[in-house]
Amino acid sequence: MRTTSTPTHCPYCALQCGMNLTLLPGGAVEVTERADFPVNRGALCGKGRTAPALLSPEVRLTSPLVRSQGVLRPAGWDEALDRVAEGLSRTRAEHGPDALGVFGGGGLTNEKAYALGKFARVVLGTSQIDYNGRFCMSSAAAASVRAFGLDRGLPFPLEDVPRTGCVILVGSNLAETMPPALRHLTELRENGGTLIVVDPRRTRTAEQADLHLAPRPGTDLALALGLLHLVVAEGRTDEAYVRERTSGWEEARAAAMAHWPEYVERITGVPVPRLREAVRLFCAPKSAMVLTARGPEQQSKGTDTVGAWIDLCLATGRAGRPYSGYGCLTGQGNGQGGREHGQKADQLPGYRKLTDPAARRHVAEVWGVDPDTLPGPGRSAYELLDALGTDIRALLLMGSNPVVSAPRAAHVEERLRSLDFLAVADVVLSETARLADVVLPVAQWAEETGTTTSLEGRVLLRRRALSPPAGIRSDLEVLHELAARLGVEKGFPVEPQEVFDELRRATAGGPADYSGITYRRLAEENGVFWPCPAPPGSRAGVSPGVLTDDPVQEESPSAVHPGTPRLFLDRFATGDGRARFAAVSYRDSAEEPDETYPVLLTTGRVVAQYQSGAQTRRVDELNAAAPGPYVEMHPRLAERLGAADGEPVAVVSRRGRAVAPARISPAIRPDTVFMPFHWPGEGRANTLTNPALDPTSRMPEFKVCAVRLERVGGAPEDGSGAGRV
Repeated sequence: MRTTSTPTHCPYCALQCGMNLTLLPGGAVEVTERADFPVNRGALCGKGRTAPALLSPEVRLTSPLVRSQGVLRPAGWDEALDRVAEGLSRTRAEHGPDALGVFGGGGLTNEKAYALGKFARVVLGTSQIDYNGRFCMSSAAAASVRAFGLDRGLPFPLEDVPRTGCVILVGSNLAETMPPALRHLTELRENGGTLIVVDPRRTRTAEQADLHLAPRPGTDLALALGLLHLVVAEGRTDEAYVRERTSGWEEARAAAMAHWPEYVERITGVPVPRLREAVRLFCAPKSAMVLTARGPEQQSKGTDTVGAWIDLCLATGRAGRPYSGYGCLTGQGNGQGGREHGQKADQLPGYRKLTDPAARRHVAEVWGVDPDTLPGPGRSAYELLDALGTDIRALLLMGSNPVVSAPRAAHVEERLRSLDFLAVADVVLSETARLADVVLPVAQWAEETGTTTSLEGRVLLRRRALSPPAGIRSDLEVLHELAARLGVEKGFPVEPQEVFDELRRATAGGPADYSGITYRRLAEENGVFWPCPAPPGSRAGVSPGVLTDDPVQEESPSAVHPGTPRLFLDRFATGDGRARFAAVSYRDSAEEPDETYPVLLTTGRVVAQYQSGAQTRRVDELNAAAPGPYVEMHPRLAERLGAADGEPVAVVSRRGRAVAPARISPAIRPDTVFMPFHWPGEGRANTLTNPALDPTSRMPEFKVCAVRLERVGGAPEDGSGAGRV
């Protein structure tokens, strides 16, 4: 039997590593190297290598499920879809359209994200739609829009990183969250560049650094302002750049100068000599970058924190120049595209604002509806989940598992249970799906074609390599069938390319313009960076009508826009072309330690698991490497508690209690504990986390909250007083 191989991309993180899927005799699927994709050049982490394990019918959903007498039972598709349509229509009739909620995911393809946003606004007429990407990079997005006028995770290709002179990596354990990307940092150092890592833990990534700064969780804003203060005090600002390409410097400089080094040391715990060394390393070379991840972003002041790091780039002339700039390491597989095309509560496709009348007119024309019928902005992700069972009575959820991933997760689980109706479309029976009235089994990455947008802003084509099992339908088919049952017969095609061609028209002329991108180009060019407008004279911006590969592009290759790998080299995307400084000042986290809760908790990922673990926890090899949660603590803290390595300890916050084995390590600050967030049950880290929201991005404060520690079983019999910290 002859085997076939399909070039495609990994279903997990935003690197979207290239891989080949090979169908073997007997139906097995093998991942093989694909060296032509520049991001990973053939390298894959364990999650990517084992991704085909999720294709097995043994670990996935293979039939719709409906709740009957309190129990989920198998059902046919017609029964399941009828139940969903009836639940949604009944709720709308009784309580109005905004009693319907829609919650999406950063793992959905661009086509699915686009169709889901359209479904919410056109079919359901609800404003209540958001997605789990709000929990991932929304603070960086808000800060980038404020500073540059545009948000794209990285405004340059990842290949530029080894060619810069210095990288400050803030709140990212790249070696575990995106292992194939670590080679770019390794090459940076091999080329003579330097790496500074900012993290309260000495992670595998921090071990690679020339300088590791370990601030107290929640103080990244003070750290960035302290470095900016030193840049000014030491005369390291690029005055000509600031004058010619920015605005707002006087106010930002005044704010930074209030954060003198000794004050910042008291707040962060980072010694002044290390602050000065960081400034020296960053300012010495001609080019430099700051890259942030969830550490500084998942805070109630995340937008201002990222803004302060951007200010550091602007003050030193390190933005909008070759091999320099600020970038966000987007986390989820399609976290970038997912927020561009309509899943977010305040956005329309192409990164258009829902409150912009011109944007509403353009998208409404593509959709064939009156712009006045489009609802306005709705609640952000946590606010939407918090309103379940009260203002929002029914929920359609696709590709997310908030029972594990949301902050204050026990409360969110309670809210989900209080709904009148819950429908979940997913690949596996996640903890959230187990609560549903109807569960719809949908196709996976290898079983359908679609596009994603990587952390670089590179639009990629995932190709179908095999057919899904009998009984499985795609998310696009689900939306098509539900729309028809709810009275909208047209406008929800099931073919991904047809959806993408409509998406191109909807994004034409918008900040994230995909109109010049076609499936053919994606296949031939290994991805295309947005913005990529259609050439003059093409039909990309015209509606109605389905656009396939544009004949103007085929006949006149010279007219085809090449895409935009590097943004801002000539001007920023603001009205006057200037980048804007953010005049920000340090403020405490929403919850600081006190006598009752004297320790700080921070959370994150481990290399063998991914997000809520709904998929990776079903892979034997990954579970063997990371079988469960743990509480990482410093030896001094463990001694005070009287805890031994491997012994269960309880972590208690104002929101709940989690229990997991202690992992004692000198790699973490003595005032801080760390828990990975991939598991449900008693070790669920997000039982503890604080839903306090950033006022701009509406990002919850996952990365810092006050806790106390307790030995499970109580204090020791020797009366030493240990057993609780």
